[in-house]
Amino acid sequence: MEAASIVDRADMRAQLHGMWAAVAGSWAEHADYADARGALVAEKLLELSAPAPAPGERVLELACGPGGLGLAAAPRVSPGGEVVLSDVVGEMTAIAAARAEALGLANVSTRVLDLERIEELAGSYDVVLCREGLMFALDPARAVREIARVLRTGGRVAFAVWGPRARNPWLGVVLDAVGAQLGRPVPPPGIPGPFALEDSAELARLLSGAGLDDVAVSEVAVPLRAASFEEWWARTSALAGPLARILASLHEDAARAIRDRAQAAVGRYWTPAGLELPGVSLLATGVRR
Repeated sequence: MEAASIVDRADMRAQLHGMWAAVAGSWAEHADYADARGALVAEKLLELSAPAPAPGERVLELACGPGGLGLAAAPRVSPGGEVVLSDVVGEMTAIAAARAEALGLANVSTRVLDLERIEELAGSYDVVLCREGLMFALDPARAVREIARVLRTGGRVAFAVWGPRARNPWLGVVLDAVGAQLGRPVPPPGIPGPFALEDSAELARLLSGAGLDDVAVSEVAVPLRAASFEEWWARTSALAGPLARILASLHEDAARAIRDRAQAAVGRYWTPAGLELPGVSLLATGVRR
């Protein structure tokens, strides 16, 4: 790789890290909502890391955010097991640590780790989990190789990414509204975004290419329900790292125009109970033999 390319990628990585650090406060505020929103995916991931995390095992959660998935795994590995909640920014791991302490989970610790360069010993974990994080890696193939490296023989990986953008209007319509206002696609070409790994066949190839066996990719419907447009808009715009930064940088009129576009776009998803926007997650699993 040329020196200029290395510098560009390092700069891009620093920008992405800064982006997630900047929205950590919003993730802390909406942590319980994020857990509820991701509860079905968390349950499925724990089931699919077959055999499911068991007493005495070591579990690593990558890109943990407020740590909901790892916190759900912690009781399953007790007694004698350990869960490490990790994220690329300390602001997120601080939130996860506080939540683990509040729950009295003594077998949970936190570390700042980059999923493309996991600074842990080879073969040191029984299970690696990641929910909605891998798609933001600049080099997802490298990230999956790192995951395979830190798994012991027989270790399992289970992660979730968002499925096709067209089947996830709960977020896709916001990206479309921002792109229409700015006159350019969001995220721009070359920048990893929430739908960067929407192709299930490519996802399977990533795992197989890292030397993992028994690779499987499935999908689960995860509709987003909100009592009002305001509820959906506030949470989605606050938690989506790239969007939060873009919206905060815009003039009030431009931000209002984006909001109006998004409100018009979700009109067809109204039900008597409020908004119900379709969503689909892809769940990928593999084993290190």
